[in-house]
Amino acid sequence: MNAGRARLSVVGAGLIGCRHAAAIAASTRSKLACIVDPAPAAEEIARDHGVDRLQSLEAMLERKDVDGVILATPNHLHAEGALACIEAGLPVLIEKPITDSVEDGRRVVGAAQSKGLAIATGHHRRHNPLIARAKSLIDEGRLGTIASVHGTTWLIKPDDYFNTEWRRKKGAGPVYINLIHDIDLLQYFCGPVAEVQAMESHAIRGNEVEDTAVILLRFASGVLGTVNVCDTAVAPWSWELTARENPAYPATQEDCYRIAGTHGSLSLPNLTLWTNPGTRSWWEPIGATRFPFGFEDPLVRQIDQFAAVILDGETPLAGGRDGLAALEVVEAVKTAAATGGPVRLIR
Repeated sequence: MNAGRARLSVVGAGLIGCRHAAAIAASTRSKLACIVDPAPAAEEIARDHGVDRLQSLEAMLERKDVDGVILATPNHLHAEGALACIEAGLPVLIEKPITDSVEDGRRVVGAAQSKGLAIATGHHRRHNPLIARAKSLIDEGRLGTIASVHGTTWLIKPDDYFNTEWRRKKGAGPVYINLIHDIDLLQYFCGPVAEVQAMESHAIRGNEVEDTAVILLRFASGVLGTVNVCDTAVAPWSWELTARENPAYPATQEDCYRIAGTHGSLSLPNLTLWTNPGTRSWWEPIGATRFPFGFEDPLVRQIDQFAAVILDGETPLAGGRDGLAALEVVEAVKTAAATGGPVRLIR
């Protein structure tokens, strides 16, 4: 293992960009090289971290003290920024969604492959210790054969969240912003999605983007799944209000994912496995086992792993192809909702 620290630039000093900068500060394997954002407010953020604030990606690419890039710009700028970093030979961690279209996502993944360059996608939930434990339980066969999955993302985004114009525009609704995390995890657990059906609505806020969507999933393995996402409901059943990842959100004891298997079923993020102690039957007693897990910050773990990708040649836990696979499902959801029919994914 390389004992050095990866020098990382954060491009985009919005909410998630600031969290990435804080994660780099907490990392033992990286350090912040600079912040890139044309907004005047970024100057104070950079000053707080003791680094330069640059106004353009081009200015950052001219520097010689950057080993990798965290791209946390608005979604529609992801492709352009990622391609510029790849052309410059810089590994890049792209916030989700990897791009705002599958076509652009394929261009980015293809460009990185042509360069032999590692890229990562900001599906940080994979780095959560409880997700690592859940994946090991599944891989160990503790659930038997997975038959069905369900995910819920119900939460209320306050009105001032939408004061930022791009959050009201195409590509920025809860399907792209929130559901894409759920899709990534469900594919991480259950394999690729093969078919999608969906409905969505923007009846509550009337924005260009949806505020509610319901989705049916058929996985290539035969697993069937349902997901319900709504960002205009006062409710506790979302990753944000159950996983305790971000202290900005009030924590509850509820769950938001359920994975049903022939020998047991798992609820997350409380990491509870339900099984029959004896014969598998609805007539028999059923018991719950809650597994312990750590509370290390997934964003810091993600930064540490990205540093290991740069310094040690590790494979990203959530690579560019994983980000593209999640985006393909999300675009299939949008198409299914628009057409009213099923959409099959060809991979």
